[in-house]
Amino acid sequence: MAAKSKILIIGGTGYIGKFIVEASAKAGHPTFALVRESTLSNPSKSSIIERFNSSGVTFLHGDLYDHESLVKAIKQVDVVISTVGHAQLGDQGRIVAAIKEAGNVKRFFPSEFGNDVDRTSAVEPAKTAFATKAQIRRAVEAEGIPHTYVSSNFFAGYFLPTLSQPGATAPPRDKVIILGDGNPKAIFNKEDDIATYTIKAVDDPRTLNKILYIRAPANIYSFNELVSLWEKKIGKTLERIYVPEEQVLKNIQGKLNNFVCVSVKSKSPVPINVVLSISHAVFVKGDQTNFEIEPSFGVEASALYPDVKYTTVDEYLNQFV
Repeated sequence: MAAKSKILIIGGTGYIGKFIVEASAKAGHPTFALVRESTLSNPSKSSIIERFNSSGVTFLHGDLYDHESLVKAIKQVDVVISTVGHAQLGDQGRIVAAIKEAGNVKRFFPSEFGNDVDRTSAVEPAKTAFATKAQIRRAVEAEGIPHTYVSSNFFAGYFLPTLSQPGATAPPRDKVIILGDGNPKAIFNKEDDIATYTIKAVDDPRTLNKILYIRAPANIYSFNELVSLWEKKIGKTLERIYVPEEQVLKNIQGKLNNFVCVSVKSKSPVPINVVLSISHAVFVKGDQTNFEIEPSFGVEASALYPDVKYTTVDEYLNQFV
């Protein structure tokens, strides 16, 4: 067995980052997290830092905006995974430059973890966010950096606890808002599973220079199917309120009211109209499932790694009944 790659996670204390750090350590990879001094002393991050410590994670002091520290950290590892948040997506060009200078990286995973940004019909403002991710892809390719892009589709933790309902803190029990006709299929994957698949791909030649799609079959649901599943669990029929696409587009443009916007947990720093425009792309346009994965550009995670026992949407929703 070849030695497991040394992995550096940039943005490891963030939302998806912490799952990826833990999955890396759990899988036995020497795991490194790039952290600012201020993060280590930040009380709100203390429990994450403690968890990382107990998992044997090595902290490397550095900053996305300090080129020298970035290069120094990258030189100590084989693989770099970026999980930076929405506001820093465009700054990943700095990671690309540092990887190029370091010259030792076997694989780079830019911060993606959502829809495939090269196959999207998203409107603004998600369109710009996706375009930024696509620009990073092109920069990685132009520099000839070995890479894998992870298209994880929806984070279950963002959408399932409220069934994407506006301002809700629990799934609906009376009525449910559905964007469009509720028929396009979306994909909801648990964050731990996304992290597990990502780490499995690190040393896999089949995922090199490919898009890793996480399309776990039991997690593909239309909005209508999702509501039906929930109704079955609670033994109740909900009133379904359909929002026509024209109205969804108006809401995205700022004519929001508290009735038909899509809310996520308050921990998300992403503006509400970005979330709504992503929801439009998925729930109305079907962006997550309206194309076939061709071997020329992509592979599907649950097919590559059938040994991973992922959490299904059905199982996930049980905790809210």
